Amino acid sequence: MARTAIIEAPGGPEQFKIVDLEVGEPGPGEIRIRHKAVGLNFIDVYQRTGLYPLTMPQALGMEAAGIVEAVGEGVTHLSAGDRAAYAAMPPGAYTEARVMPAAQVCPLPDAISFEEGAAMMLKGLTTHYLFRRTTPIAKGDTVLFHAAAGGVGLIACQWAASDGIRLIGTAGTDEKCALAREHGADACINYKSADWVAEVKALTGGKGVDVVMDAVGADTFDGSLDSLRPLGFMISFGNASGPVPPFSIATLGPKGSLKITRPTLFTHIADHATCQQMAKELFEKVESGAVKIRIDQTFPLEEVAEAHRALEARKTTGSTVLTL
Repeated sequence: MARTAIIEAPGGPEQFKIVDLEVGEPGPGEIRIRHKAVGLNFIDVYQRTGLYPLTMPQALGMEAAGIVEAVGEGVTHLSAGDRAAYAAMPPGAYTEARVMPAAQVCPLPDAISFEEGAAMMLKGLTTHYLFRRTTPIAKGDTVLFHAAAGGVGLIACQWAASDGIRLIGTAGTDEKCALAREHGADACINYKSADWVAEVKALTGGKGVDVVMDAVGADTFDGSLDSLRPLGFMISFGNASGPVPPFSIATLGPKGSLKITRPTLFTHIADHATCQQMAKELFEKVESGAVKIRIDQTFPLEEVAEAHRALEARKTTGSTVLTL
């Protein structure tokens, strides 16, 4: 049996229930993993509220780290006893142990703790595809990154700095802006006290940025487009403030022949070999010291509702981990 946080209907954090579930044995292409730590992400909120619909009842959670207990037929990249971490479909990480597909579960280097592994997989692999797989970003290019003091944001600040990319961040308090700068942001704008679009233009000599990386959604979408240089690239990869309302694609022409995409991590890691290579490159960034994983909040599994409330209220910085 494994303690597991489930929801039986979409709604607020009060929907969480802690139950004991049977774990079972892995089938072909599967593993059984016993978790040591579980990561918390905004996609979990989207799933809990019903923005991303799920079949109910459902355990939530998309990333975790732990020890492989058993492997099914055909699994060759993992063995029982291995340390491992993942960001993967389907949801179900809010549990002590689970059986799941093995393809996106990655061997975790000894130098990286379980807590770091749980905090970094979804956010770090997201950072990887933003900087390396979505559009060419060269040394010296300028990126605007919203929520720069969040879990993905602090990794992105360090990643950009280590690759010679100028990152301008936004955040909701002066303290969060300072945190982003400490982690490598060239500048960070408090969007609550400044006209951040005008500030971005001023910081780029009126030209605008090469790329915007926006996981905030509705509140920042229009301003993000206005912050781009002609032929600039908009990456809309989340909806923390709500989904982006429908817009006319024709507006991209007069704004400078802009380009826009709405990627998801799970498209990028769907292929086993690609996922493993992306994880290898992420681990190298962390092991080299170029990227440090900051865990600012921990909650026991039984307090998962409080963890969600803190995340939704934007009271968190860095990563949040559930302990077991």
